[in-house]
Amino acid sequence: MKIYVDAMGGDLAPEAPVKGALAALRKYPSLEIILAGKLDEVTPFLTDWDDVKSRLTLEEAPEVITNHESPVMGVRKKVNSATVQGMLKVRNGEADGFVSAGSTGATLAGGMFRLGRIPGIERPALAPLMPNGKGYFLLIDCGANVDCKPEYLVQFGIMGDAYMKGVLGMENPRVGLVNIGAEAEKGNALVKATYPLMEKAPYNFIGNVEARDIPLNQADVVVTDGFGGNLILKYTEGLATALLGIIKTEMMADLRGKIGGLIAKPAFRRVKKTMSSDEIGGAPLLGVQGAVVKAHGSSNAYAFCSAIGQCVKMIEGHVVQIIEEGVSKLVQTSDNE
Repeated sequence: MKIYVDAMGGDLAPEAPVKGALAALRKYPSLEIILAGKLDEVTPFLTDWDDVKSRLTLEEAPEVITNHESPVMGVRKKVNSATVQGMLKVRNGEADGFVSAGSTGATLAGGMFRLGRIPGIERPALAPLMPNGKGYFLLIDCGANVDCKPEYLVQFGIMGDAYMKGVLGMENPRVGLVNIGAEAEKGNALVKATYPLMEKAPYNFIGNVEARDIPLNQADVVVTDGFGGNLILKYTEGLATALLGIIKTEMMADLRGKIGGLIAKPAFRRVKKTMSSDEIGGAPLLGVQGAVVKAHGSSNAYAFCSAIGQCVKMIEGHVVQIIEEGVSKLVQTSDNE
């Protein structure tokens, strides 16, 4: 298995991607990595790589697509960037997956225009795993498609279903549609039109899911348009940070709180670990013809290693093939009506 890693993407690049790649090579003995970027900036962080050197290939990629330029123009013009070269490597079968903490827009554009969509998928989607108290649920889409058609949301369900089966090993994931009420007749025009289509889709559609129920293990795949999904994602991240801050402040407010906090410290540490995005590392870009993971822009080495691990699981779980099968079943269902 070979994964192409962008060494220049992210706030902490190239140190975090390089050290994260080395950690991933040590964690997965059968893994090979192509590490691409400005090698004069990358090599200073390769001081302790002798044990994995044989499985690490360095590739010069002098151009970088930043967050301050048009993603589409960047992908078109900067052909010597890790984003473009990585997508082409996956498309040509020279790599099995791609991981980057760089521009989200460039990763999406590269996936669509350089790697290509899975036949039948109209819009690829970003889908992060998020904690629900008993594990994780998949939020799809979280920002790639702010304006959607009902057909897109139905396909998001197929992609989310495939991911949970392939990566988390769920036999029959529960797929829910985000809405302002549980009743089928509620919601805006988009969700009203989507509901009956999802009822006929080849996955376990459980109906509408209200926002308050999203983190309560009501669904394994939570489907929404990218606008709503991004609001859910950002609000959840902010709320988790705020709650942890409030708890810490109250614990330190008096002696009794400090004593209780000291006793509960291991439990709070576990809660923080569960809520941390570093454990997941990033969001898969589902709907393209390869395993692509967009790592968080602020990823440290640990988070980047987690993102690579997520890509490994996508490849091993044959997620792309399961999505292809789901799309085929959806087409057959439509043809039979």
